[in-house]
Amino acid sequence: MPKPNIHPTWYPEAKVTCNGEVIMTVGSTSPEINVEVWSGNHPFYTGTQKIIDTEGRVDRFQKRYAMIGKKVNKEASESSSETK
Repeated sequence: MPKPNIHPTWYPEAKVTCNGEVIMTVGSTSPEINVEVWSGNHPFYTGTQKIIDTEGRVDRFQKRYAMIGKKVNKEASESSSETK
């Protein structure tokens, strides 16, 4: 049993709002929670995500790991042909 007068007030039906729209209700110590981003408007979850690649980092990463994958496959095929 919690001690009286030391715990914050618990709101079992706290409203979570985004852009003035109530998204859900959760239990919280605040009666209302304002958020800017949630899964309903986040680009990753809505499928509108764009990768901004100003310095070519994504391309370098994809090239590096594509080459490693080819190298590993090439070595594996060479080692399997040697064992036959």
